Amino acid sequence: MHYPKFSLLGGTNIRKWPYILGIFTFVAFCFLWITFETAIIKAFDKGAFELLYGNKFITMFHHIGETNFIFTVAIILCIFIWIYKKDYKLIGFVIVSVGGGYGLYQLLKRQIERPRPDIADQFSTFSFPSGHAVHGLLYLFTIAYVLNRLYTLNKASLIVWIAAIILALLIGISRITEARHFASDVIAGWSLGYSWFILCVWFYRRTIEYKRFEKNSGT
Repeated sequence: MHYPKFSLLGGTNIRKWPYILGIFTFVAFCFLWITFETAIIKAFDKGAFELLYGNKFITMFHHIGETNFIFTVAIILCIFIWIYKKDYKLIGFVIVSVGGGYGLYQLLKRQIERPRPDIADQFSTFSFPSGHAVHGLLYLFTIAYVLNRLYTLNKASLIVWIAAIILALLIGISRITEARHFASDVIAGWSLGYSWFILCVWFYRRTIEYKRFEKNSGT
């Protein structure tokens, strides 16, 4: 099956910087994990809270970061790929990226057990990392990747990625405006989400290359 070139993560010409960034974001996540109880991070969280709390416009974006909404979109995306392309590897990529990312951050929340901000009617689940930040980035970046993978978007490709980045940022920030998470939870969520996404991309590309190698070896 032939695919046209796609932009940010490379077509036939592999771009290395997204993978290097994935390593950096994983390091950032680990750094926040071991430092979120320090005075510097607490001061940062307090400053971000005072700056952003109560912003009703940004708060609205938490709806598109809800788990049920994300899984619904992911299912629709898989059905679309199956109907129009019959690309089961790409469907597997969506499942591992979105579904695996959900399982990953849920596991980490239970391992780290950071309490949420102290406000009335707060959720009883743990705070670090922010699930909205992780999952929101993952499904939006996965959609952008799949669209770039399936279609020649040319200049529209950049618009798709910019839209995905902006929406992922707004979903994450909405958790600070509602005081549902600390800012460090959100940044850690973005970092973990991107690292998991780029790992899934790397693995998906390796499966394609292995299939091509087998095909060429058999001829």
